[in-house]
Amino acid sequence: MSTRLTGVVIRALDVRALSRFWAQALGWTVTEGDGATAVRPAEVDGVGLLFVSTGRPKAGKNPVHLDLPGGPAEVRRLLGLGAVRVDIGQGEVPWEVLADPEGNEFCVLPRWSDEGGRIAQICQDAADPGVQGAFWAAAGGWRIVEEGAWGVRLRAASGTGPELVMGPPVAARTEPHRLHLLLEPVPGAGPHGLTDLGAVRADGGRAGEERWETFIDPEGNEFGVLPRV
Repeated sequence: MSTRLTGVVIRALDVRALSRFWAQALGWTVTEGDGATAVRPAEVDGVGLLFVSTGRPKAGKNPVHLDLPGGPAEVRRLLGLGAVRVDIGQGEVPWEVLADPEGNEFCVLPRWSDEGGRIAQICQDAADPGVQGAFWAAAGGWRIVEEGAWGVRLRAASGTGPELVMGPPVAARTEPHRLHLLLEPVPGAGPHGLTDLGAVRADGGRAGEERWETFIDPEGNEFGVLPRV
C-alpha cells in the first residue's frame, strides 16, 4: 500500500499546554515546527501525535480517542498531570475513562501490556466495522487481526505499536473533528489511490489551510494525508 498510518492529529486551543500534557503522559519527545507541534515516540516509524491550533472549543464526544495501558498507579499519575475522570455513559467497565486538559476523552486499560508502546489502541467510532476495517486496512497498510459484532481490530504489519480499533457506538458528529487519523506516503510508492478505495477529498483537500490534504472515509470521518517529500 502506498500510504501508512503515521499519527493522530489533535486540534487544541492551547497547543503548547496540551502537547506538553501528552508528552508527559506518554514519555515522548516534543518537536515544534511548520505550524504544528509533534509528540512522537523514539521509533522512527512509530505512530505519533500532531497538535494544531483551533479557536473552537470542544463540542460533544470525540469519534476518535486513545487508549493507554496502566493500572491505578498510572491513573493517579495522569490525574496529577491534569487529566480528570469523566462520565460519557460508559457504565460499569473495567477501564478508567479520563479526559485531557481540553476535555478529549481517553481510556486507561488495566489489563493491557505496554509492550506495544505507550498508546495501546487508537479507537474510532464505526457503524459498520466491516466496511471501515476493510477501508483502513487498505488505506493504512495495516492488517485485520480480529473482528466480531463488537467491531474490528487492526495491527501494523510489523506487529508493533498501537492497535487500530473500530466499532460502535457512534458519537454525534461535530465539525471539524477534534482528533483525526493522519497518513503519509510510503517512500518510493506510486499514487495512493484512496479515492479508489472509497475516500473523497474534502473542500479540495484544504491543502493551503493545513499541511496535509484532507479526505473523508466511507463513514464521513475526516483524515489527513501528508504530501510526498
